[in-house]
Amino acid sequence: MDMQGTTVAIVLFDGVKFLDVSGPAEVFAEANRSGADYVLRFVSPDGRAVRTSVGLTVPVDASLADLDAPDVLLVAGGDDLVDRSAPDGLVEGVRAVARSARTVASVCTGAFVLAQAGLLAGRRATTHWRHAGLLARVAPDTEVTPDSIWVQDGDVVTSAGVTAGIDLALALVERDHGGDLARDVARALVVHMQRPGGQAQFSAGLRGPAPRSSPVRSVVDVVLADPASPFSTRDSARAVGVSARHLARLFVEELGTTPVRFVERARVDLGRQLLEQGSTVAEAAHGAGFTDPAAFRRAFRRVSGTTPSAHRHRFGTTGIRPPDSRLESKLTGCRPQPQSSSASRNTPKPMP
Repeated sequence: MDMQGTTVAIVLFDGVKFLDVSGPAEVFAEANRSGADYVLRFVSPDGRAVRTSVGLTVPVDASLADLDAPDVLLVAGGDDLVDRSAPDGLVEGVRAVARSARTVASVCTGAFVLAQAGLLAGRRATTHWRHAGLLARVAPDTEVTPDSIWVQDGDVVTSAGVTAGIDLALALVERDHGGDLARDVARALVVHMQRPGGQAQFSAGLRGPAPRSSPVRSVVDVVLADPASPFSTRDSARAVGVSARHLARLFVEELGTTPVRFVERARVDLGRQLLEQGSTVAEAAHGAGFTDPAAFRRAFRRVSGTTPSAHRHRFGTTGIRPPDSRLESKLTGCRPQPQSSSASRNTPKPMP
């Protein structure tokens, strides 16, 4: 970083989700109060003020065309990016500036702008869990990972929905200034340094049919709210007023799996997220509610077709890595191939 500080250019447009902008901006501003040197610049496609999702009009510093090479180019999200085409000049402007940016990032549906600009081709990326399927369809050359809070692939970093922009900004602060300063920022803003859950809490329920009956819905909601908590089919059945046998039959009829296997899948999803955020296999196993790392490994292989160590080596990061060159030379990459599933045996942590 030079004496002029680290420039973070946040891209706004009419209809931009206000929290996608204010959340990361507050992280960088708070980091400056702890000794960092970020220079925030707010830009729009044409340099005009924008009207945000909450109706607030926000002035900007410049247009994308007038923006000098930033250290970080951060594209915020907005509902209109999913429902209709991007505002005039947004995609083209982002594509042009990205060539000189050290890091390109997006919050929530801002990933759709990066995809249209060709910046996600051959890369892994994420977005709001609700729109992950659509991103995968409109950007078939991108591997979309809906479980992750944020994903780094080379010099491109994408985050999940709305408040996940705070997580992304904290990761960038940690990259630039170390964990101690980033933790100070997280404490000051009263947020998690590394979120204990994440989009993984939604993923197990999204991958199968929706539960139809009240007993199954109630149990699914409890499990997905905290996959690592103790669980037993008998206690859960008693809580929803049915027998354990009847609850198991309902799960198979409605979700195609047993309650125990559903819990296991939810815990593996949570463990996968912890691995990708830098946890060791033992830490991920404990954080996801498994009795020991061996049980976690068996369940992970059955659900994912690979081992936790292999997944961590392939996808995990302890933080966002510093860029080693300008983005222009990294607009292509190798897309990871999906893993196949395999079978083994494991029983999730029982309720005492």
